[in-house]
Amino acid sequence: MNNPTAALQEENSRHDNHASAAQDEVMTQTSYEEDFDPIDLAEAGLEEIDSDEMAPVPDGDATATDAATKPSPIESSLSLSDPALYLNRELSWLAFNDRVFGEAADPEHPLLERVKFIAIGHSNLDEYYMIRVSGLLQQVAAGLADLTPDGMTPREQLAALRSEVGPMLQDAANYFHKTLEPELESHGVRLLDYSQLTRGQVKSLRDYFREEVFPVLTPLALGPGHPFPHISNLSLNLAVVVRDPEVGEKFARMKVPGVLPRLVPCPPPNEHSEEQHFVWLEQVIAANAQMLFPGLQVIESHPFRVTRDADIEIQEDEASDLLQTVERGLHARQFGDVCRLEVNTSMPPRLRTLLIENLLVDKEDVYTIDGTLGLSDLMQIWKLPKPELKDPPLIPVLPKELQDRPKEILDVIGAQDLLLHHPYDSFNPIIDFVETGAKDPGVLAIKQTLYRVGGNSPIVKLLAESRDDDTQVAVLVELKARFDEENNIEWARALEDSGVHVVYGLIGLKTHCKLALVVRKEKDGKLRRYVHLGTGNYNPITARIYTDMSYFTARPDICADISELFNVLTGYSRQTKYRKLLVAPVNMRERFIQMIEREAAHARRGRPARLIFKTNTLTDEPIIRAIYAAAQAGVKIDLIVRGVCCLRPGVIGVSENIRVVSIVGRFLEHSRIYYFYNGGNTQIYMGSADLMRRNLERRVEVLFPVEDAGLKKHVREQVLERYLEDTRNAHQLLPDGKYVHLQPPDGDAPFSAQKTFLQERQETVEA
Repeated sequence: MNNPTAALQEENSRHDNHASAAQDEVMTQTSYEEDFDPIDLAEAGLEEIDSDEMAPVPDGDATATDAATKPSPIESSLSLSDPALYLNRELSWLAFNDRVFGEAADPEHPLLERVKFIAIGHSNLDEYYMIRVSGLLQQVAAGLADLTPDGMTPREQLAALRSEVGPMLQDAANYFHKTLEPELESHGVRLLDYSQLTRGQVKSLRDYFREEVFPVLTPLALGPGHPFPHISNLSLNLAVVVRDPEVGEKFARMKVPGVLPRLVPCPPPNEHSEEQHFVWLEQVIAANAQMLFPGLQVIESHPFRVTRDADIEIQEDEASDLLQTVERGLHARQFGDVCRLEVNTSMPPRLRTLLIENLLVDKEDVYTIDGTLGLSDLMQIWKLPKPELKDPPLIPVLPKELQDRPKEILDVIGAQDLLLHHPYDSFNPIIDFVETGAKDPGVLAIKQTLYRVGGNSPIVKLLAESRDDDTQVAVLVELKARFDEENNIEWARALEDSGVHVVYGLIGLKTHCKLALVVRKEKDGKLRRYVHLGTGNYNPITARIYTDMSYFTARPDICADISELFNVLTGYSRQTKYRKLLVAPVNMRERFIQMIEREAAHARRGRPARLIFKTNTLTDEPIIRAIYAAAQAGVKIDLIVRGVCCLRPGVIGVSENIRVVSIVGRFLEHSRIYYFYNGGNTQIYMGSADLMRRNLERRVEVLFPVEDAGLKKHVREQVLERYLEDTRNAHQLLPDGKYVHLQPPDGDAPFSAQKTFLQERQETVEA
């Protein structure tokens, strides 16, 4: 190409020509967790891996382990199932969210990005209460006292997390109001209290209230003939007290309308000012509430916010129509039991008691905040057109193999495997893969799984357009993807209307694997299969903020496994043997543990032994026990666990050889990469599965091998090693369950893996 930079920009804009709109859509997805695992109340092929078949150790792989001599097994008085060896899952998640809030205090982030992390941390807590805490409350209500691996009952877990959440919320509010608000003000963005407004601003907001707010407000009284109104999930409300001259005080509730901006723009105090002023909508309503109660006197009003149990219970085996059943569940989500009530410190005890009694919420689940409630709405501030206060725009790059021939992606894949690292590498090759399958006259079949695709999905549109008499198109749309159910129902109906074969998954399992298969008749008349496998969703929006891996291959054995797995997903196949894939719930945990045990066998024989796992969550007890046993055998183990980690590193006699780090930064670390040194015959698996019971037992998951030698070397040396060297975004887990921010060696500048990946791609563009 004469101008690769221009060509690259043209290619990126072809699918992302509404980049700014896409960024706005990103910020509507403020959760920093992909999917919370619900608490299960009902439960308070590959050839055999032979540990005796050891591959020879190649010369010079010093990175495999620090010692090649035979280590002596360490005896420990602790059983590997001892509760002392496990960290509590709920407290580990709260520690993760505390690290998210910690990003808001990092001056290396631009100001609006720091505001964004405050919003993300609050959104995370909302989902945590809707799923995890609500499940614990149900366990307590049912009288269940089953112990977690760390030895805690549901009631004890609730007490522990409650003691953490209150200070976390207050600390975040304090930091926002005392630090970030003044910094915003210094850059011309002022979030004003109503009492700070000038006379002209008050008049402007009164007009706004009368014209835009008043028509959509519905005050609901409490009293004879007026039962306590339903308070919807995550709604912000005002508890209003009015005085009737004939009967005295009365109570009313007003919902702050979510259809209006939470932060109301108001004109600056003079026409020459370039500042942007905002007032919280609930303050505008409270200041003008008298208009809603003519003849009465408004005495006081206080904000409160409700969180409800949002875990949809679906009896799939009894559902005649899964789609309709999920739709009914979505409606029911707004009516789940209240699991959290947030109030302001200004609310008097009598009103708080009234809410507690009518909402049937436990007093321990009432959080009193000195500050603004519902700070997840700060995403509105992030969207302000102030690029100087945000991260530089992300410009993903195309792999060099595709820069000259993006439309020939199947031919490129047929000649070599491709590995992409998002968001640094463009998501467009995935779209091109589906588009080529849809438009290439030689393509006979397209099959794909869809879990979270978001709104306005180019993937779904291409699949719908690809349906014709000569192409079989089959798509599995997982309707039960939490908080994406509504989107997925719409896409499922759109695909069905276009003639695509749509299935909704397997009873009792969520289909979480990321697979796309294209079958093409080649020029020689033979059929050939091409596949894309990924660690992340087919969503071009989240592909800009999540780190994920994409793997394209035409290897016959992997492609055959994918074909047969689709037969399981769409038909009646009960296949349990796969050539290359690890598939949950069929063989993944068993094979995974066997590979860990094989590494331990290498160590016991005095050979270099090494495990590096990058995952989002590590909670599965059998796998943790296997990791502990491998560490005792002398295997050097690095675990890069973004969120929850129940393994306790650094326990003498058990886990001295285990290091656990968490990386939280600009991008959500979402890729799952599992590295086994295997005596020099390295194996690397990637895929959709975290090391959790839900992923291994209650989901259809796939881990796929990276088999190209060059790609394996790249993953080990250019991806995993960068993460292990991070001293900018990495926190190390200590034996007591606390995390400490890693510091660079004396005199060295902090090293950021994410920043390095970005810089390398930028250098590619500029070359």
